[in-house]
Amino acid sequence: MKRERIYLAGGCFWGTQKFFDQFPGVLETEVGYANGPTEAPSYQDVCASSGHAETVRIDYDAEAVSLTRLLDWYFLTVDPTAYHRQGGDKGIQYRTGIYYTDPAQLPEIEARYAQEQAKYRQPLLVELKPIENFYPAEEYHQKYLEKNPGGYCHVPQRLMHLAEEEQEN
Repeated sequence: MKRERIYLAGGCFWGTQKFFDQFPGVLETEVGYANGPTEAPSYQDVCASSGHAETVRIDYDAEAVSLTRLLDWYFLTVDPTAYHRQGGDKGIQYRTGIYYTDPAQLPEIEARYAQEQAKYRQPLLVELKPIENFYPAEEYHQKYLEKNPGGYCHVPQRLMHLAEEEQEN
């Protein structure tokens, strides 16, 4: 096993976490607040425009799933041209971003980003930068949609079963 880590901001972190938890090769996920100017913000701070992005830390087995494949899935769940907004959520905390942990990941990320950019006339608004900081969200946010199956999610329900569909095909 080759354990690697990537951080993905895709709007509300509840749906993004549930979406990625379904895939073989994803070892662990944790929701939190990333790339903001202050240490250890609370959810209330983040909702008051602290500058942090709702982000999911994804630990994965790079021998089981590639970073490119993770990014393929990521781009299914976001509007990469939306500014500080995904679904019904608006604000700086709902911005999109790919935050890498190792500069060696950058060529693979940039290649997949360019592939996505080719689908649009306007520039993508997905931040692409190294992770600067990450603070785990409060416990009640972790696996929120597992605890609250009727909770809000901008990720379409059909995508929450994508791993099953991919295995059938």
